[in-house]
Amino acid sequence: MSTQKINPRFATLAIIMIVVAALRIPNAAQLGPLSNFTPIGAMGLFGAAYFSKNWKAFGFPILTLLVSDLIINIFVYDGQYGIMYGSWYWVYGGFVLIVLLGRLFLKKISVPSVLLTGAGSTLVYWLIVDFGVFLFGCTDITTGQTMDHSFTSLLKCYAQGAPYMKNFLLGTLVYSGIMFGLFEWMKKLNPSLETAAHV
Repeated sequence: MSTQKINPRFATLAIIMIVVAALRIPNAAQLGPLSNFTPIGAMGLFGAAYFSKNWKAFGFPILTLLVSDLIINIFVYDGQYGIMYGSWYWVYGGFVLIVLLGRLFLKKISVPSVLLTGAGSTLVYWLIVDFGVFLFGCTDITTGQTMDHSFTSLLKCYAQGAPYMKNFLLGTLVYSGIMFGLFEWMKKLNPSLETAAHV
């Protein structure tokens, strides 16, 4: 009885993403200088850049995000927000756009392309996710009251989210440097990881 050999490239990509996704958990409830310093932007770009098939490029990063979200919501927050937080679909929509931008702009891996795509995808993610927060009911941190749905309130909601998106950008760039750098280094050590066939 024969067994199908595991593709070493796929296995390596999957392990890197799973390990990085697990690093979200210790910082999940952090309300301080590192709030929103998260690897999820880097996970989306990494999957987009290295998985050749679209269903894997989108599916595997989304799956790792979903599993880590479920663990965080159930075990870190003890289910106080239910299985998923209220505006999760805006976060996942923004995440899908990160992957899409990665597919479009990371066809050739280089430091400038990763930096520029990381910065651009963070901006898009911020605009999408904070718009969802605004629609869902953005709280004015100075008054504790829910904002109305005026244009001024929308701008204030974006302004309140800017420090968190700064951390999101830093997390995206730092984790991208680690993930992309590690895999490129591993490819030099093991040329079999270079091929994208069947991955």
